[in-house]
Amino acid sequence: MKDLLEILNKSYQLTDNISISIMDVIILVVVLVAASLVLTMFRKLISRNLPYDDKKKFKAVFSYAKWVIYVIIMLITFHSLGVNVTGIFAASAALLIGIGLALQTLFQDIISGVFILVDQTVHVGDIIELEGKIGRVEEIKLRTTRAVTVDNKVLIIPNHLYLTNSLYNWTQNGTLTRESVSVGVAYGSDVQLVKKLLIQAVKYHPDVLNDPPPTVLFTNFGDSSLNFKVAFTLNDSFNARIPSSDIRFEIDRLFREHNISIPFPQRDIHIIEKKN
Repeated sequence: MKDLLEILNKSYQLTDNISISIMDVIILVVVLVAASLVLTMFRKLISRNLPYDDKKKFKAVFSYAKWVIYVIIMLITFHSLGVNVTGIFAASAALLIGIGLALQTLFQDIISGVFILVDQTVHVGDIIELEGKIGRVEEIKLRTTRAVTVDNKVLIIPNHLYLTNSLYNWTQNGTLTRESVSVGVAYGSDVQLVKKLLIQAVKYHPDVLNDPPPTVLFTNFGDSSLNFKVAFTLNDSFNARIPSSDIRFEIDRLFREHNISIPFPQRDIHIIEKKN
């Protein structure tokens, strides 16, 4: 037994500054196996409620992170066992700083992608608005999210923008959204008639839902007009511009039929002649 311990504890010089024994290797293997079990349990705990496709993506990201953790554990274990790894630490630190500065945005994108998969902020099929751009999410990758606009243009969104900007998820609470069309009428117009016509313009559009019913708001007394807003509910907010356009056409037609004018800004110019 004593001879076995001597063999296990015998140090082998790898370099001038680094020596290692068989016991050190055995302890390292045990620590790595234990770390692997803990990391596997942690991954399963985090991803247990994720959809199948998202689980695969998260597993792929986690596998890269796991190898980085293994390297760190290996260095810390050797250091704790008395193995001189100062040179390795110094080289690793310098290398990691250089890589970190060069790939800072890439790391931000990947970490943000993990957050998206874990907390389910965005799902495929959601309609999102980010930095004034609106699109339907088609695919969520580790570094980017791909969305398609109403003009069938593809938006490639770096995932780190989710952390640094306000994200509007139009369909987080469901597909129903409340849209509106604003219009101004001339002073002296019959406001009750305006309200009735606005409801009529919206109510009979095939894409507008009856529940909740359309609502007309008298929003303000403008400089040149009485301002109104008619709010209505759609089941497809992604294509809201088409029903909104139809409703504006109908409002213009109804206003013309009932002699309600939509004013435009006017200014009176007074010319003062200077007498000599």
